[in-house]
Parts: sequence; structure tokens; C-alpha cells
Amino acid sequence: MRIACLGGGPAGIYFAISMKLRDPAHEVHVFERNREGDTFGWGVVFSDQTLVNLQANDPVSAATIVDSFAHWDDVDVTVGENTVSSSGHGFIGIGRKHLLQILQARAGELGVVMHFETQFDADLSQFADFDLIVAADGINSMVRTANEEKFGVDIQTKTNKFSWLGTTKLFDAFAFIFEKTHAGWIWAHAYRFDETHSTFIVECSPETWTGLGLDAMEQADSIALCETIFARHLDGHPLISNATHLRGSAAWINFRRVICKQWSFDNVVLLGDAAHTAHFSIGSGTKLALEDAIKLAQVLDRPGITGREELAAALAEYQEERHVEVLKIQNSARNSTEWFETLDRYLGFDLPQFAYSLMTRSQRVSHENLRLRDAAWLEGLERWFWAGNEGRNVPVQPMFTPYTLRGMTVPNRVVIPAMLTYSADADGYANDFHSVHYGSRALGGAGLVVTEMLAVAPEGRTTPACPGLWHDGQSERWTAFNQFAHQHSAAKTCAQIGHAGARAACQVPGEGVGYDVPMDAPWPIVSASAQAWRKGGTVPQALDAKGMDRIVQQFVATAILADKAGFDMLEVQAGHGNLLSAFITPVMNAREDAFGGSLENRMRLPLRVIEAVRAAWPQDKPLAVRISANDWVGEAGVTPAEAVEIAKLLRAAGVDIVDVSAGETAPEGRPVYGRMFQTPFADQIRNEASVPTIAVGNIADADQVNSILTAGRADLVALGRTHLFDPVWTLRAAASAGYQEQPIPAPYKLGQQMAMRAAKQAEGARA
Repeated sequence: MRIACLGGGPAGIYFAISMKLRDPAHEVHVFERNREGDTFGWGVVFSDQTLVNLQANDPVSAATIVDSFAHWDDVDVTVGENTVSSSGHGFIGIGRKHLLQILQARAGELGVVMHFETQFDADLSQFADFDLIVAADGINSMVRTANEEKFGVDIQTKTNKFSWLGTTKLFDAFAFIFEKTHAGWIWAHAYRFDETHSTFIVECSPETWTGLGLDAMEQADSIALCETIFARHLDGHPLISNATHLRGSAAWINFRRVICKQWSFDNVVLLGDAAHTAHFSIGSGTKLALEDAIKLAQVLDRPGITGREELAAALAEYQEERHVEVLKIQNSARNSTEWFETLDRYLGFDLPQFAYSLMTRSQRVSHENLRLRDAAWLEGLERWFWAGNEGRNVPVQPMFTPYTLRGMTVPNRVVIPAMLTYSADADGYANDFHSVHYGSRALGGAGLVVTEMLAVAPEGRTTPACPGLWHDGQSERWTAFNQFAHQHSAAKTCAQIGHAGARAACQVPGEGVGYDVPMDAPWPIVSASAQAWRKGGTVPQALDAKGMDRIVQQFVATAILADKAGFDMLEVQAGHGNLLSAFITPVMNAREDAFGGSLENRMRLPLRVIEAVRAAWPQDKPLAVRISANDWVGEAGVTPAEAVEIAKLLRAAGVDIVDVSAGETAPEGRPVYGRMFQTPFADQIRNEASVPTIAVGNIADADQVNSILTAGRADLVALGRTHLFDPVWTLRAAASAGYQEQPIPAPYKLGQQMAMRAAKQAEGARA
């Protein structure tokens, strides 16, 4: 096969090496615009797995690379004059220039033809006599740009400014250095990559960049300013640029996240940064490029590739496999990028929590992963997290720490959220199922048990099998549950109350019946507007002033009954397209009066309800509100930024904690699913609106719970489906953690002791 590689960076050269290793008869040419030895950037970071892949692909070049690695284990996080250090992280790095020299030498040994100082552009006709054209021309790929429609290119330019510099100061740890200036915060990512130099990437928000005047400076002046800002960390060493050809502010750039839906057409294929990019803050760009090169060589090495059809199949396989790995890295990179772009949220944290938040920002590093790396450091952080218990000698996982809201203290941070069970009697009464269902979960160790939505009126039920709380008889059923829970467990109880609005009067889901299917003969329903929740649904009547008065009275009456029933906490359902949610979200609120349009108008009725409920609900008992923080329909609906403003209004109305969910307000919404996928909304609301939050959404294990809490992303963590499957999940987690102070019903103590012994034995066997 005759191959042209456009671009002489690590991706293109390593692909050429990989092809020649598989068949020396391949004729591989690498075309590079720059001179031999020219490169931009400083050091690159590798993972252990990437190193394993390199060793398996080409032991010769891998051995030379390994001999050139700089190794370090520590991470230092410095804010101003204070530093937190942790160990066990195991980084390896190498200078980009030296890496290229190694690869160029190896390519020469194998017979790869290198063409330096050779200009090429998007006109591929000059390579018409090649069987394959590999576009490895980097993040600014001309081949990709000229064929955007064919590749399905999606480029997102990130907010922050950064400048990729080097220094002769040798950092013994991977250092994150944050300095406050008169114009705002500016920070550096610094790490040693050989015996003489370190990478020193300077980053800041665009506001700080312009506030410092960096937008108007020549490169030498901006470097001098950075040397002054970071002087105490550089110890007299200079900052150096290897891109001195750039003029003025061009030395500062915005990162561009590149995604391509299609990586090839005809005999042209993208490789490395030309096909995808990952933010520098997770150090995976070169890793992805080299692993792309290995996979592409593998699929092209198979017998039977004799024409365009077979080539297309091989290139499709290359994309299919690599796309999965790239997506994982890009998701982690997105989380990391957003952390640095929203840095102001976290700068008020105590330094130990700030450092933890930084190290877990991508979600690739978890709580228990940090314990494996540096147990002493993490245990110190766990002691810090246990607020109000000074002098505690035994570290406790954050999920088992108590939490207080007004006069209620929950024994741990685990919440069983509201989940519809469709098991009530036809008149809205809870029954034996609810007593056993909720009672077993209270016995299971969770700190807070929240009921499914209890309708404030018969017509406010989602289905005829949903419970209500609009008269004393219903209250008595819940009184029995609360008495049981309080007598036999340490769990606190919370009634979620609400009105289904446009989502009311649906059939009970079951065999042959899906969710949100209207009843054959639905009762009259109301909402913000005369708009069905989904196409084919029952059209509600838009609430008038008298109807709003009635709704407020119903919520207040239900709150009084909830107190009478003995609930410790109350949660108002104002999310998921239910009645109050329908007023909040513009996708369900088309009103043109004082209750529609602006956020202030859309919040009028929800705030009126909440203020009235707060006045009726005992002052020593906390009040929560559940919201949908993202309608998943872009700017046409509620966005996370608007959810912050909603949370501020709720806080001012007397709400103590916001239960942060998302979606279900518009069937056409397109959620971005994944583990902990709604936690970023809880994080944003908690740390921008200064409101305590409950995180929900695909949270499945104790490691995730502890990570969320310790990083300050939420104050309580709800696990729904996990508890549907395992009512004693919290007790099981306590046993696994060896936490002996977890409250447990007396009849179950022997079982918990056995579980703890088994967990300890299993841990010993693993060790």
C-alpha cells in the first residue's frame, strides 16, 4: 500500500512506524511543513496503559521512550501562599521534541520517507497516486476544514485563555498554582518532563485576561507579566516560549474541542487531533493520537484490502472502536474544562476540599481511587469533612456524616428520593404496600426517606393508583408509617407533595400500558396553559385566578396534614412537568399575563405556593423543593444558568434545600445521560446560588456518593433505583466501610456484625 501521511507530529509518524512494522513493503511518506526538529508545546503526559500499548506495538521505540521519561508521584495544589500535597498519582512525561526525535529516528530505521519543509494544503489532488491519505495535520487540520460537511465537524471554542510555556524551573510534583490578581484569578499547570525543563501552561478567564491587559501586550511583555505573577513559584527561573513567531495576543489561545461524526471518506482518513481533541487539563491528546495510529495500522494490516470497498470497511471499523475510547476521554475532558471555566464556584472552599474537587473534576478519579493513591491524605480530608467533631481519630466516609437542616439532623447523607410506585388504593389512600415499602427502606439505614408525590387534591394525581394527602383519613395512614420509622430507625421522613397538572389523569403503567398514557375517561385537569404535556395527551384548562387561589389553599392544607402525620421534612414538587413546573418552564407556559413570559412572572404562582406552605409548615422543620434544572431543549427552556436564579428565589422564599433533577418537562428534550449526569446541576446551584442541594440521577455506589459530597457538589445524595433493588443498601455500604456507628435496628445487629466481618475478610483476601 502506498500511503501519504499529512503531518509529521506524533500521530502521523507513529502511524507510519506501525504500518512499516506490519509490512515493510508498504511505501509510507510523511509530509511535514516545518523543519526537522521544529515543534510547538513542551512536555506530554502518558498513562501506564498507553505505555503498555506502545510496548506491545513497537518494543524498540517504546524502550527508548521509557528511558527518557520523567516520573513523579505527587500533586501539589497551591492557592496563594498555601499548598496541599498528595502522593501516589504515578505520572510519566516526556518532552514533545524529544518524543518526535525518537519517532523520527525509528521511522528512518524502518524506511519511512520523511519530507520536511514540504507545504501541503486541502487540495488532495497532488496525492492522487497514493492508495491512502492520512490527515494527521492537527487541531487546525486544513483537510478537515475543507471537508467539514463530509466529516460532520462540530467545533466548540472554550471560554478560557491559555498560553503554553516552558521553564527551567524543575517541579518535583504536578503543580496547580492559583494566584489572585487585581483583575481576578490566574493559574498554572506545571510539570517537569526532563532533566532541564518543565511545562508551564498559564490559564485564566477572558475577563482576567483583558483586565490584566494581556490582550494588548506583545508576547515578551505577557511572558514578563506571568513571570512576575508566579515569581515565588519560579524561584528566579524564566518562562520560555517556543512559538516566538506569534505576535501580540496570538500567543494566548482558546481551546477548541473537535468532534467529527465521520472520520473518513473515499481514501482519506483523519488521525489524532485532526479527528478529535481533548482538553490539555487531562493530558490525553498525545495518548489518543498514538492509540489511533495503532488501531488504524491494525485494521489496514488485515488481508483482503484490495479496493475502495474493503478499505472503507476497515476505516469504518477503525472509527467505530476508537470513537468509544475518544468519547470517554472527551467526556472526562469536558468535565475538567468546565471545572476550570467555573473556577469561581470553588475558590471559597477550604483548601483541602478545593484540592479534592480539582483532583476529582474529570470523574476519572474517585474517592476510593484517591484512597489507593494516598490513604493518609484522604483520611485527613475525611476527618476535616466531619464538621463539629474535632479530635475525631477514626476517619469516616463522608456519606456517613450527619447533616442538619433547621431542627432536623439526618444521621447520614443518603437519601431515598421520591419514586412513584402506582400502588395506592383508588381513593388515594396509602396501604400495606406503602407501609412495608417505606418501612423497609427506613430500616435499611438511609438518612432520609422521601415519599412519592402525595397529591394535594384528587384531580392532582398522576394516575388513579397514586397516593394523596388531602384529608385526615389519608394522613392517618402516613402517621402509622412515621411512628414505625421513628420508633425502629434513625431515618428522618419527608413527604413530597404536589399536583400533577398536565400530567394528571393518566393510566396506571403496567403490562401493555406505557407511562403518560391518558385515561380513557380522564377527569378534568389544569395547568399553566391549555397545552397537553405530550402530543395526544389530555389538554388541560389554563388556571385562572380563582383556580390559583384554590391550588394555594390545597398545598397549605396538605402541608398541615403532613405535619400532623409526623413527617420531619416537606418537599414541594416543582419539577418534571407537574403543575408548578409547568408555570416555571417556558416550554409549558405560553401565558401572556402576569404569570407568563419573564422568569419573574413564571415564578409568581410557585413562589406564592411555597411562601404559603413555609408559613404553614413548622419553623423548626426544613422545606425542600424539587426542580428540573434543565429542560434539555437549549435556550428555549429552563437552562442550568436560569436554574441558579430559580434557586435564589426559592431560598429567599424560605426553602432550605433544593432537590435538583432535570428534564421531563418536554418530550422532545434530549438529555445527555451518563453516570451522575444530573450532579453538575446540583453543583452549579449549590456553589453559585449558595443553596444546599440534593444530587440525583444515575448515582449507584458509595464511591460516587463520597466523591460528590467531598468535592462539595451537593450536601445530600439520592439513590433511587438502587434502593428499589436493595432496601438495605446503606447498611451494606456501612458494613463494607467498616463503619460501626451506623444506626441499625436492634433485631438486625447480629446480621450487620456478620456482614462487617465478611467485608473485612474480603478486604484481607484482596490485599
